[in-house]
Amino acid sequence: MDTHDAPPRKILIHRHSLAVRLTHWVNVLCLTFLLLSGLQIFMAHPALYWGQYGANNDPSVLSIGAEQDGNALRGVTRVGGLSFTTTGVLGVSNVDGVQRARTFPDWLTLPSYRDLATGRRWHFFFAWLLVINGFIYLLYGLFAGHFRRDLLPEGRELTPSHLGHEIADHARLRFPKGEAARRYNSLQKLAYIAVIFVLLPLMVATGLTMSPGMDAALPWLVDVFGGRQSARTLHFVAATLLVAFVIVHLAMVVLSGPFNNLRSMITGRYAITPEDQRS
Repeated sequence: MDTHDAPPRKILIHRHSLAVRLTHWVNVLCLTFLLLSGLQIFMAHPALYWGQYGANNDPSVLSIGAEQDGNALRGVTRVGGLSFTTTGVLGVSNVDGVQRARTFPDWLTLPSYRDLATGRRWHFFFAWLLVINGFIYLLYGLFAGHFRRDLLPEGRELTPSHLGHEIADHARLRFPKGEAARRYNSLQKLAYIAVIFVLLPLMVATGLTMSPGMDAALPWLVDVFGGRQSARTLHFVAATLLVAFVIVHLAMVVLSGPFNNLRSMITGRYAITPEDQRS
């Protein structure tokens, strides 16, 4: 048999440590429950404000509601001075075959029916689990060298030409090969750093700011974010950015090889072919 016709032999490298894999999947669980239960909580007053106070007659930066339009209900989402019809998704959705006023569809909230108390219990439980998991990850990242070894970009990786080249490669769906595939690329490093050290801490801090108990213990938190309503708005914005990150992250996983990526996050082993190593 001609060796040139043989399929390339794959080499399995160790890419993700056990600590990274475990904390990653706990984060997936926590963020899923936090998002769905958070939307249940948001339905109690589906509007966002800036500053100390916010109520029905105060100007909002975002609101989701329903209006009567003839014999039908119309879902309306307002962002600042702009208004959009969002019937079927936001404001009005199908409940048991009937269009009803509802901020989010029932499949997008936890629980699926209106129950603020249960939503708050789920939200707080998984918020504390996320915090504990985050501390474990931070300790591992600092003392095992994960941050320095895997996430800290080198100087050459931050140059405009290098970043521009990586952005162009991603736009053309040309992913790293060979030795470059053994480690995160610059865009991955910057995205993970933004999530780990900016978005997740912002989520936790703004969440604590909305807690009356924490306000009594740490009153300066409210001042840091310019008011409890500002903290609530930033909490919502950070959650939206996290959802955007997850969508892009999943798209990259699928486009660059879902089985190989999923195996690496379960077993830690990532496959590279000899052709990749020579390229």
